[in-house]
Amino acid sequence: MAADQEPHLVDIHVGSRVRMRRKAMGLSQTQLADSVGITFQQLQKYERGANRISASKLHALAHVLTTSVSWFFDGLPD
Repeated sequence: MAADQEPHLVDIHVGSRVRMRRKAMGLSQTQLADSVGITFQQLQKYERGANRISASKLHALAHVLTTSVSWFFDGLPD
């Protein structure tokens, strides 16, 4: 991401939902990252919304976090 670009609202929202669910399940960033095949640094970027989560990674995260893909979008403003 270029220095002058802010993360998109949707990426921030989805990332915050990943963080919320991970913490509720008592998982560390390393544990969750390892379970979906990414580095903990990449997971940190996802959780901040700095990087977009691909559909396949979002599906994997939903599986590990025992939730639906649509749950990550709940509460997203229109």
